[in-house]
Amino acid sequence: MTFEWNAHRFSGGVLALDLANTVVFRESPERSLDRFSDPAEVTRFAAAAADFRQGEWGNVKFRPPLSEREITGLIDMREAINRLFRTAVHGGGLSPAPLSEFLRLGSKLVGDEPGDQALALPRPSRDGGRISLAAASFLSGVRLFEPLRLERIKVCPNCHWLYFDESRNRSRRWCDMNVCGNRAKARRYYDRNAKQMGSGHG
Repeated sequence: MTFEWNAHRFSGGVLALDLANTVVFRESPERSLDRFSDPAEVTRFAAAAADFRQGEWGNVKFRPPLSEREITGLIDMREAINRLFRTAVHGGGLSPAPLSEFLRLGSKLVGDEPGDQALALPRPSRDGGRISLAAASFLSGVRLFEPLRLERIKVCPNCHWLYFDESRNRSRRWCDMNVCGNRAKARRYYDRNAKQMGSGHG
C-alpha cells in the first residue's frame, strides 16, 4: 500500500520535528507505528521534505540514505531528536544526556558531508544545493536551541507528534487542527452523547 507524504505529515513545522514524527503514537507503545519500517519510505520522505520545507531550506534537495550504514545513522538521529525535544517539552529542558547524544551523532553526520558543503541553512530564495537528510535534520534541530524557539515546541495530545507552535500567543493545541483537532472534537462529542444516553437509561 502506498503511503502519501502530504502536508499533514509535515505538521511538525521544521525538518527536525518532521523526521521525529515519522513514528506515530510514540507515547502509546501498543499503538506506535514507524513509517520507516519500509525503507522505501525514507527516500519518499526526503523528496517530499524538499517541497514542504522550502520555507526553512530554500530549494535545497535532501540526499536520502542509501547504504545500511546511512539508514542507521538517519534513524539514530531521528531518535536523538525525539528524545532531546520530547524531554524538553515534558519539563526536562535540554538535558545533558540527550543533548550529548544529539551533538555526538550530529558531529559525525556533518563530518561525513563533502568538504566544500555549505552547512548553514540557506535563505528561502536560494537555489540549488544538496545535503544529506540526516545532516539537514541535525542542523534544523540545532536552530531550535534558542530559548524563544524551544519554548514553542509542543506535543500533540492526539498523535503525540512534536510540533513547532508558530501562533502569535502560542495557543495552538494540536499538530494539525484539521486532523487531530477534529478527531478530538469528534471524540468529545461521542463521549458526551454516550454519557447522556447512559444517564437516560438510569
